[in-house]
Amino acid sequence: MAPVKLLVVDDDPAIRNLIHRYLSQQGYQVESAGDGETAWELFEQHNPDLVILDWNLPDTTGYKLGEEMRERTDVFVVMLTSRTDEIDVVKGFTIADDYVTKPFSLVEMGARIAAILKRKRPLTQAEPQSLSFGQLAIDPVRREVLLGNQLVALTALEFDLLYCLASKPGRVWRRSELLQEVWDYEYVGDQRVVDVHIGQIRRKIEPDAQNSMIQTVRGVGYKFEATT
Repeated sequence: MAPVKLLVVDDDPAIRNLIHRYLSQQGYQVESAGDGETAWELFEQHNPDLVILDWNLPDTTGYKLGEEMRERTDVFVVMLTSRTDEIDVVKGFTIADDYVTKPFSLVEMGARIAAILKRKRPLTQAEPQSLSFGQLAIDPVRREVLLGNQLVALTALEFDLLYCLASKPGRVWRRSELLQEVWDYEYVGDQRVVDVHIGQIRRKIEPDAQNSMIQTVRGVGYKFEATT
């Protein structure tokens, strides 16, 4: 089996080399860059499975670079930053699958990366079932969502979260349960990451905000209510 390919982008050579060396020791094929231009060249050459992006780069921002990469492929993105303001965290999660703040633990980063990459595991003998609710159709094999006849552009994590909710209509999910089910590990950060991704999905699949399929259950979490 070919090794998983990672791209590390950070303008601090000490941090970049530390991450590069650690992840290489974990068996990943790692490339690294200190600026956006080099990162983009490596991205096109190697087509990585996951990119670790520092927010502040000398010639661009990690957010902008990640946004452009997600437009090209379904690459997983981990934002790496010293920013902790809520507005920055929320913005980062609109394109990222996870958000790691400096200073950070290499072991924890490795665990988060491994958990994210598990979403690419191959299908078992029993393929997941396609779902249909009125104008909304979810195909887990093609990993496509259609609203009417229009393809909805979801990130890999957004798709997994939507499919998890829609596969059990009416079930109320706690945020912690969704983190365990979709993120596939004990998330140690702010559980509002769930709220951010739910908001992104709602904007993409619910043209009528008054008739929401993903409903908030106050004090608990969320549930998916099927429409006819």
